[in-house]
Amino acid sequence: MEKRNLRKERVGVVTSNKMQKSIVVSEVKKVKHPMYGKFVLKTKKYVAHDENNDCKEGDTVKIMETRPLSKSKTWRLVEIIERAK
Repeated sequence: MEKRNLRKERVGVVTSNKMQKSIVVSEVKKVKHPMYGKFVLKTKKYVAHDENNDCKEGDTVKIMETRPLSKSKTWRLVEIIERAK
C-alpha cells in the first residue's frame, strides 16, 4: 500500500462565496512583534474548492491542502464547523 504525506489543514472564516464552486477563507493569527512585543493580527487568504456551494459568508470552515485545481485554488473544503448567524 502506498503511503501518503500528511496534508495541511486550516480553520478560517469564509469572506467571499461569489464565485461558482469556490470560496475565499481568511485565517487570522496573533503574532508577537519581534522587537516591540505587541501582538499583531496577521490575515492570510486561501481560495478553496466548494463542490456543492454550501458555504455562506461568515461560516467557520476547515480546509485541506490538495493538488492544484486552478491557478489560485490549491485547497478544498473539508467541513463546515459553524454556520453564520
